Amino acid sequence: MKFKTRLVVAFFTIILIPLALSSALVCMVGKYQLSSIEKNYGIKNTTVESLASSVTVLTRLTEQPYRELEALIRENPEEMEDAAQLESLNGELQDKKSYLLVRKNDTIAYIGTEASKAEKVISQLPEYGAAETTSENGMYLGGKAQVLLKQIDFQYSDGSEGSAFIVTNVGSLIPEVKNLFVEIIVCIFLVLVFTACVLIIWIYRSVMGPVGKMREATKSIKEGNLDFELPVETDDELGQLCGDLEDMRKRLKNTAEEKLKFDKENKELISNISHDLKTPVTTIKGYAEGIMDGVADTPDKVAKYVRTIYNKASEMDVLINELTLYSKIDTNRIPYNFTILSVNNYFNDCSEDLSLDLEAKNVEFGYFNYVEPEVKVIADPEQIKRVVHNIVNNSVKYMDKDKPKINLRVKDVGDFVQVEIEDNGKGIASKDLPNVFERFYRTDASRNSSKGGSGIGLSIVKKIIEEHGGKIWATSREHTGTTMYFVLRKYQEVPVNE
Repeated sequence: MKFKTRLVVAFFTIILIPLALSSALVCMVGKYQLSSIEKNYGIKNTTVESLASSVTVLTRLTEQPYRELEALIRENPEEMEDAAQLESLNGELQDKKSYLLVRKNDTIAYIGTEASKAEKVISQLPEYGAAETTSENGMYLGGKAQVLLKQIDFQYSDGSEGSAFIVTNVGSLIPEVKNLFVEIIVCIFLVLVFTACVLIIWIYRSVMGPVGKMREATKSIKEGNLDFELPVETDDELGQLCGDLEDMRKRLKNTAEEKLKFDKENKELISNISHDLKTPVTTIKGYAEGIMDGVADTPDKVAKYVRTIYNKASEMDVLINELTLYSKIDTNRIPYNFTILSVNNYFNDCSEDLSLDLEAKNVEFGYFNYVEPEVKVIADPEQIKRVVHNIVNNSVKYMDKDKPKINLRVKDVGDFVQVEIEDNGKGIASKDLPNVFERFYRTDASRNSSKGGSGIGLSIVKKIIEEHGGKIWATSREHTGTTMYFVLRKYQEVPVNE
């Protein structure tokens, strides 16, 4: 879930959950308190709306006492002079948060509370017959009194005017109403706390879970440990960040592995070059000492020694050139000079050079060209020559036949020119064939081989052909021979419409 979506959900959660839970809790608490009020005070059909008004509640509290008092006065008004009866009536009213006042003519005959508390009410009592109140409504006395007054006028047996007043203090609420308001506030508070806790837990788990995993991942990366996996469990922004961190880890791991491989290859290269330089250096040193010590005591011997020294120095030069070219390949700095070449002319010249070199090494050479004279390619002549000579030299190096033979074939294969270099050497095992173009790969694992070589010749060949937009591969049969193939794209002139 995206963070924008989470914010929208959180917004509606903050609104809807408190509303729903508060409403449910208020209804439950309200019903409980209403039932308590109805049970304790004898009020019927009480609603939450009626409890919202203290005057309404207090009016309803004294409905039943009003009716009872009214019935008593109607039947026997003389009871209003009976102190015991008045105390009994006042006791019932006190349970309703009210008290009784009785007036005879202009004299207060009975006060159901402390006189000091009733003074402000007595001073504002309406005259006989001036108030029209019922059981369901009363008269509000403001000012300093702040009471709800219900008046019942009657006449004593002697003809005196009497008034009975039920006085209710509107400044106080019944305990159940107070409790209701307190419980509503507590319920709303608890709902808000519950909603906040739910949101905090939800946000904490959705944010801190991925953040914790990313912290562990960065700690592992910092310590150099890249052998772990950071799973992407969500599709939100943190999930995307986890994915980016996992991609970074993979790239760092690949880079580290490539560096280890590169360092290993460099060490192997140095080892190979050192091994291959040791033999010609030893030979040169030995023949030079022979000349200095007078072992070569004839002009022919001296010439032979010098020629041997020159040949070994040439071998060293080839190795050094390979090392230099390898460095340029590794940094993509091979100096290519592409030009349009006639396939026939180029490979005819190349075959002549190969023929002379191989003849000197007692290797039979065959050249077969099946390409039309007008066929051309775009290539670097020096680099393609390097490719052909590297392959041929590699074939000669591993030749094991008494009558060695190498064939060069050039064919037209549609949009490409295919060059095949075939030998009748010892061949390459099928398990080794896919790896022959890798750097430093040798089918002979022993470094004590007399064949020598840096192990980068065929990797240089592959790099050059691929930089020409071509492809190189090999086929081989053990004890029969190997054939190397590479293709170069033809040069085709595109006619310009005038």
